[in-house]
Amino acid sequence: MLHKEQDRVNESSLSGFLLLELSDVRELQILHFIGFLVFYLAAVAGNLLIISAVVSDPHLHTPMYFFLMNLAIQDVGQVSVVFPKAMANSLMSLRHISYPGCVAQVLFFLFFVASDFFILTVMAYDRYVAICNPLQYEMLMNKQCCIQMVSTTWVISFFYGVLHTGGTFASPFCSNVVDQFFCEIPALLKLACSDFHLVEIGALFASGSIGLGCFIFIVVTYVHIFTAVLRIPSVQGRQKAFSTCFPHLAVFCTFLVTVYFTYLKPTSNSHSHLNLAFTMMYSMVPPLMNPIIYSMRNKEMKHALSMLLGLRYSAGLETLF
Repeated sequence: MLHKEQDRVNESSLSGFLLLELSDVRELQILHFIGFLVFYLAAVAGNLLIISAVVSDPHLHTPMYFFLMNLAIQDVGQVSVVFPKAMANSLMSLRHISYPGCVAQVLFFLFFVASDFFILTVMAYDRYVAICNPLQYEMLMNKQCCIQMVSTTWVISFFYGVLHTGGTFASPFCSNVVDQFFCEIPALLKLACSDFHLVEIGALFASGSIGLGCFIFIVVTYVHIFTAVLRIPSVQGRQKAFSTCFPHLAVFCTFLVTVYFTYLKPTSNSHSHLNLAFTMMYSMVPPLMNPIIYSMRNKEMKHALSMLLGLRYSAGLETLF
């Protein structure tokens, strides 16, 4: 009897899932839609400007900006996987997402988040070579090498997404009510009926170990970078180097801490507003902040953006960003 009831739940879940409703008050739903829309347009516009500027300006055809362009592409993909559906549900007062749509959302969200994470690690290595081994920079960071690193990042991230998506949906679900505003693995694992989901939890911890390894690599890398920067005799040179390092570390640490908290903390059957807050943070803050801290505080990028927008590079543009 129990098996029949479980099969009936599984069959019904195939038609879709019910996502978390942020509010049942119509005015607040409209407010959530407007908030999501403003964030989405700002994040997409900022990252598309970065992509266009790097492509159109030959002066930005360097490894650092090549990685930055890929980071912007991944950020556009990440927000486009989650927020259009969240906006549609808020606007139309819906909670439903189809089963294939939920699978696709998990797959592509993990793909873009993982690739974002690995690109940040590659960017740390690029800065290490540029500052600590400037004479070997052109040899170590040549065009072919950069393309290979980015391609490897995309391929590994895709297989990472496939692995975790398969592990998540291989287990039957006892409910189709997801306690999150999009299809997120921890929320889906709470719905699992069998112990097979423990395999996916183990895989998440293994992924966390890889992430911790990348974090340690970045910390060690920046210890060497800061040591080299402190040897620069020019105060202006040191300030310029530090100004490009600290924002990278800030965004990376924010991204890492929120993702770790969301994916590796013990699961709970009760809804937590803290869970929602951290999910909002790691899904919204990096894509919105990356264009600002990596690009719009950079003089070369400001000049490229001014040329792209047909503006005159002046003190006014300097204060705009």
